[in-house]
Amino acid sequence: MEGLGWILSIIVGALAGWIAEKIMKTNQGLLMNIVLGIVGAVVGNFLLMLIFGATMGGIFGQLIVAVIGACLLIAIVRAIRGRRTV
Repeated sequence: MEGLGWILSIIVGALAGWIAEKIMKTNQGLLMNIVLGIVGAVVGNFLLMLIFGATMGGIFGQLIVAVIGACLLIAIVRAIRGRRTV
């Protein structure tokens, strides 16, 4: 997460993962929420840099980016799991 320290990144990541969990109606644990939020922020920032050449700054901007990225990751995992036959 751009411009945030390690501890604040974990807190924002956990919050973003929890929000994404509620939006996408999944049931994840705290650790998975943190991972989803942080990885979602990385994915979201990468996509914003790729498309617009800039990212959103500040805690709230990074929270928005992380939530969108985490929702995108959840959707991708659902799409992959949906195609697998068990």
